[in-house]
Amino acid sequence: MTASGPLVGYKVIELAGIGPNPMCAMLLADMGAEVIRVDRLVDAGLGIKMDPKHALLDRSRRSIAVDLKSPDGVELILKLVEQSDALIEGFRAGVTERLGLGPEECQQRNPKLVYGRITGWGQDGPLAKVAGHDINYISLAGAAHAIGPADRPPPPPLNLVGDFGGGGTYLAIGVLAGLLEAQKSGLGQVVDASMVDGVASLMTAIYGMYAAGITTDDRGTNILDGGAHFYDTYETADGRYISIASIESKFYAELLELTGFEDPDHQGHGNKEAWPELGVKMAALIKTKTRDQWCEILEGSDICFAPVLSLAEAPKHPHNVARETFVTVDGVTQPAPAPRFSRTPSKIQKGASVRGSDTQAVLTDWGFEASQIASWKEAGVIS
Repeated sequence: MTASGPLVGYKVIELAGIGPNPMCAMLLADMGAEVIRVDRLVDAGLGIKMDPKHALLDRSRRSIAVDLKSPDGVELILKLVEQSDALIEGFRAGVTERLGLGPEECQQRNPKLVYGRITGWGQDGPLAKVAGHDINYISLAGAAHAIGPADRPPPPPLNLVGDFGGGGTYLAIGVLAGLLEAQKSGLGQVVDASMVDGVASLMTAIYGMYAAGITTDDRGTNILDGGAHFYDTYETADGRYISIASIESKFYAELLELTGFEDPDHQGHGNKEAWPELGVKMAALIKTKTRDQWCEILEGSDICFAPVLSLAEAPKHPHNVARETFVTVDGVTQPAPAPRFSRTPSKIQKGASVRGSDTQAVLTDWGFEASQIASWKEAGVIS
């Protein structure tokens, strides 16, 4: 399959991991970069078990299996680094240094290499070498406290905010910025992406609203956390849900008109003290009709509305169908690459590879002699 996307021609080494690292690799690979995933020789129990074709974060790239505890395996990776534009890794701080694959060793071989690393806590600081997961990182950044209703503990918002938003996406931005800078300077650098840092960055506007007194630390009472009756999700008569986000006055006016909600002279729109009572009234009103009935009334209007769709429903919505927001590859429906490019469109280059299934082909394509590949295979360096 011919690669497509704005990053065609770039080569990236991905030291396989879970969460944000494969998310970053998928983004780069969907955009056309040749990303080679370096897997372990044996299953290390990383991530959630599933058929490889369902491991969607592993799509668009090939896999080689290498023994990174072997000096020959480390040397193999360093030889790949010599031909690469970037390397990304998601181990705990200090792990790649102990393997002999840290930034110093890699940039000795290739001074122009952009070395991207993603951790939860960062490469230094008191927690740098402590284990953690998404919910821990968003908790430390202040994001978890700000999400959810006031009368219950903060809910885990999947692992979208830490792993993928503040983690993989920020690592991808950092690597791309490093590649741009390297074109001018001829030198690579280390990208230290931390999920705590990334989530804190995502919270910039909220911290600004907090400093201004617009948002408080009282969860579930603010304009964007479900405290406002005009920015929330509501249950419908059939037990499904809709979302309303009529923040601006003109959108709120249309909300009142289309729903019949009573708020004379918009008294409650800017009156925070009235929000709880109005929220109860709005909930009662929304529950008088089914979700489909509300869609007939509200969808396509400017009240800022959408039905709350399930994972099964979202790919079938007419808007998503028209824009091909979801595609099917190897029988698996999945989100299409994003963002979109007018001249060099991204695409899913291929389905996910089974661990190590491309070792022979990749090493051959990257110029290694057949005798060398055979020697590594015989010695157990590769599979």
